[in-house]
Amino acid sequence: MKIAVSAAEVSGDLIASSVIKSLKNLDQKVQIEGIAGEKMQTAGCKRLWNMSDVNVMGYLEVLKKLPQILKLRKSIIEYFSKNKPDVFVGFDSPDFNFAIETSLKQNNIKTIHCVSPSVWAWRESRIQKIIKSTDLMLCLFPFEVSFYERYSLRAKFIGHPLADLLSPRKNYKKTGKILIMPGSRESEIKKILPTLIGAGQLILKKDKTLTLHISLANSDHESWVRDQIGNQNISISIGDSHDQLRNSDCVMIASGTATLEALLIGVPMVVVYKLSSITYAIASRLVKSKFVSLPNVLTNKMLVPELIQKDANPANIADSVMQVLSSDLDKLADEFNKVHKTLQQNASEKAAKIIHEFANE
Repeated sequence: MKIAVSAAEVSGDLIASSVIKSLKNLDQKVQIEGIAGEKMQTAGCKRLWNMSDVNVMGYLEVLKKLPQILKLRKSIIEYFSKNKPDVFVGFDSPDFNFAIETSLKQNNIKTIHCVSPSVWAWRESRIQKIIKSTDLMLCLFPFEVSFYERYSLRAKFIGHPLADLLSPRKNYKKTGKILIMPGSRESEIKKILPTLIGAGQLILKKDKTLTLHISLANSDHESWVRDQIGNQNISISIGDSHDQLRNSDCVMIASGTATLEALLIGVPMVVVYKLSSITYAIASRLVKSKFVSLPNVLTNKMLVPELIQKDANPANIADSVMQVLSSDLDKLADEFNKVHKTLQQNASEKAAKIIHEFANE
């Protein structure tokens, strides 16, 4: 069996790598190839194109790299149209993957999309594009299945791989460490990190017993980050966010999949969401959801603080962190645990079985 895969950002690489491992365990002869990140390649995917070539955030940022992205996408479509897989699986990155899926589906290649876009929250009109591109949607959250069923699109809830990978910390003893997680994309880091560092300095003025630590997803922008830190007393580490989260009292975190990781480990957080003015102006007109961060979306209430655009300034962030530290964290942990139990479904194994069976239909 030959399975084609595509992931174009860090979250997709993480989820896809777990599914690839499960597919290899299910069928040792299966061949998996496509556009992949480091984790997918380590899991056994033959990397034909590098995920980093398309890993960008925001309308303006995408526009700058658009010619390169379109050329790469065309190459992927041409390659798999000639070397037909039994099934193509796009992991996350809907704007990138749906175009590939649409072309391949028109060429009688089965398509699966893993990780539903937030079509239930904004730009619901995208459902028509999804129907044209995707034969089967694999959903990480249970409420998404009923949404697709309204449009007669096959969808299955698999749970979230991170809920199987991560477990709530127990008997946590305070360390005094405040963690900073500014995201994984260059545009994201450069937009958010200076604000988070500023907030960190205000936090230290409020409580000198606390310490600051930055965890970066990779080393790509380490030198720029160190320049931002300068001679400030802030430590830094690379690729160890889960360990850092387990030993932090609170995390100042960019909105995204990382907020779910913090929830699953059981770490109090303050979520920051900041885009370029033009990007935000466009996006805000299209959003239906009351919330930005996954913890709040999944519980349908303001479980964790969200600071967006102008509200995401050092003073507000610092005040929110201090409020979190003085709040009822046991109650918050109980809420986090409820979400964890719902999402813990052996997602990667479940997805692998569905993909394998669907390819054989």
